[in-house]
Amino acid sequence: MSEAEVNDYCLIDAARPPRADGPPYAECVLCREPTEYPESYKGITLCPVCEWQEAQRTSCSG
Repeated sequence: MSEAEVNDYCLIDAARPPRADGPPYAECVLCREPTEYPESYKGITLCPVCEWQEAQRTSCSG
């Protein structure tokens, strides 16, 4: 399988919010722990642990 064929199966947008320079940090939408993203960011933010777990759960297997 070519890389293009493999990437056709991965439909998840990997866009990430900008990292914060310092506090206040946004809360993780799953566990409420601080994330590395600014509190002012509008959208879904995950802490590093939940982000890693979500990546594992949604990863493409091939």
